[in-house]
Amino acid sequence: MKDGNNKIKNKKLKMPKPRDRNIEKAKKEIDTLKEEIRRADRRYYILNDPEISDKEYDELLAKLKKIEERNPELITEDSPTQRVAQGLSSGFASIKHREKMLSLDNTYTVDELKEWENKIKRMLEKDVKINYFVEPKIDGVSCALRYEKGNLTLCVTRGDGDTGEDVTANIKTIRSIPLSLDQGSRQEIEVRGEVYMSKKDFESINQQRIKENETVFANPRNAASGSLKLLDSSLVAKRKLRCLIHSFGWAKGYDFKTHKEFLETIASWGLPTDINSRYCKNMDEVIEFCLKWEGLRDSLDYEVDGMVVKVNDFGLQKELGTTLKSPRWAVAYKFPAHQATTKIARIDFGVGRTGIITPVALLEPVECGGVTISRATLHNFDEIKRLDVREKDTVLIERAGDVIPKIIKVIKSKRKGNEIKVKIPKECPVCKGIVTKEKEDEVYLYCINPECPAQLKRSLLHFCQRTAMDIEGMGESIVDELVDRSMVKSIGDIYALTKEDLLKLPLFKEKKAFNLISAIESSKDRPLSRFIYGLGIKHVGEKAAMILSARYKDIDAFFRLKVEDLELIPEIGPVMAASIVRTFSLSKIKALIRKLQSSGLNLKDKFTTKVKSPISGKVFVFTGEMKSLSRNQAREKVISLGGDWSSSVSKNIDFIVAGENPGSKFKKAKELNLNIISEKDFLKLIS
Repeated sequence: MKDGNNKIKNKKLKMPKPRDRNIEKAKKEIDTLKEEIRRADRRYYILNDPEISDKEYDELLAKLKKIEERNPELITEDSPTQRVAQGLSSGFASIKHREKMLSLDNTYTVDELKEWENKIKRMLEKDVKINYFVEPKIDGVSCALRYEKGNLTLCVTRGDGDTGEDVTANIKTIRSIPLSLDQGSRQEIEVRGEVYMSKKDFESINQQRIKENETVFANPRNAASGSLKLLDSSLVAKRKLRCLIHSFGWAKGYDFKTHKEFLETIASWGLPTDINSRYCKNMDEVIEFCLKWEGLRDSLDYEVDGMVVKVNDFGLQKELGTTLKSPRWAVAYKFPAHQATTKIARIDFGVGRTGIITPVALLEPVECGGVTISRATLHNFDEIKRLDVREKDTVLIERAGDVIPKIIKVIKSKRKGNEIKVKIPKECPVCKGIVTKEKEDEVYLYCINPECPAQLKRSLLHFCQRTAMDIEGMGESIVDELVDRSMVKSIGDIYALTKEDLLKLPLFKEKKAFNLISAIESSKDRPLSRFIYGLGIKHVGEKAAMILSARYKDIDAFFRLKVEDLELIPEIGPVMAASIVRTFSLSKIKALIRKLQSSGLNLKDKFTTKVKSPISGKVFVFTGEMKSLSRNQAREKVISLGGDWSSSVSKNIDFIVAGENPGSKFKKAKELNLNIISEKDFLKLIS
């Protein structure tokens, strides 16, 4: 008996977790925490205006989880702790849609949009005023979300329009989607939306996949779709998917009159809707809005491939009805595609002004992003290896905004066996000189011959460009002629050119030769900052060039600079400092500058005294197109008046100067509630 008691005494017993004595108090705490977390989710994921830090958010979640563990009977499906299901799913059940999820017909021009309006007006057979609702067409994954008594109970992908897959467990991991709706939403309702991945998160996940030697996603839609289909919802939660609701599915107990009313109502319940949508009174406003976003599409943090135009009135929608595939009351206005498929004809090697050898794919011409693309950069030889790209390959290319087209992936299923692997060059493709890497782990290959014609051509183009010495007319074809004919062997030689020299070339006649010589002569009086930037010093951009010229005033001072002196300047780090000192220690740079001085170039800063003005100490950012002066001239004027400028938007900016068609900087400035002024206001300020 004693032994038995000892066994019982020594045996570890599983004790139940302590329960809250006051269950009502625990319930009240849980409800309060849920509401705080829902509010934080809404501020962060929907309004982009977080009120608490990530640490504070995690603490709220941990506190809620702890109380629920002590009181498991109080755990509900709409609790934030239940967003990530445990374990793997065995697959996705097929669910038939109660109301079909139809696809949209497409239009590609303004005329086609007008034709669509004329068509629906004829169908209505009466003189009726039609207003519209227009939304960005997010390039993501369509799904239908069902709420019963205010709680999310089901999410089904579009599938074939009739039947989709039950991805409820995965959709619950998306924090922009509320698990329960605010008061006033107690009936049964189904809404439709788009699951997507932001551009920022897309780049981040692809960088991680490259590190882990995994295949990268071709685009954000591909990434969102792949993530939503993962069988482990804990992995889905790490993909940072988002969702915006854009359409009405069906409902019990609601009677919405218009699409606008529907969106405003569900937004008040806590569902995420797109703030970039707009109610339009007529087709003229629709067209204006569509064209606006066609120009601004790249400023959005998510991919869009067009705009969706909907008849706003639900009564008229019902009258117009649907075809087997599409609603008659809605249409897509498609933007030019950012991506396209084509073949690589061959791979060439270009040499930049710093000697970097860059592989370039010459493509079979293809329409992409509104232009015809015939070449795409491959960046470096490590990128060729990663993509396993070869001549004759079929590839997916991408061009977003003004970005140089790039190859996203090789479509290996289309290989025929005649593709040719790329060999890393052992000599410069232009001058046949020695090639090497600056460091052993460097990804770039360099031509180290300072007399390489390709480097000279690129250096000349950089020196003559508008943001540097601004020699109008000195374009690529003329630079090629001058270098190939040995008329220009260094930057300094352009100032020795005469009108008679130019008239010997087939590209020139009297007026063109006169204009170019005049432009060369005018460039002699450019600000010192333009000259420093034009030299093409590694790591030195326009801003650094302005800071240097304002500080040291005279080009001769640069020959005496030391790294430790430069590092005292807040905007200049050790890498840039070393590059500046190294450049001005080169005998060829000293010789070039002496030659330019003897040619009459003014290499002293015009603003030798510190000017006090209403904008002294103020920081400006410029966005959009300016009419009365160039962006560079505006920046120089700011510097001359004791101000400063920046290329990025932050809370430390005093003025955002918005020209025509402002981009993403304008949007960020509005979000930060910064002081935005027009070009006209700016001119008054600096006068």
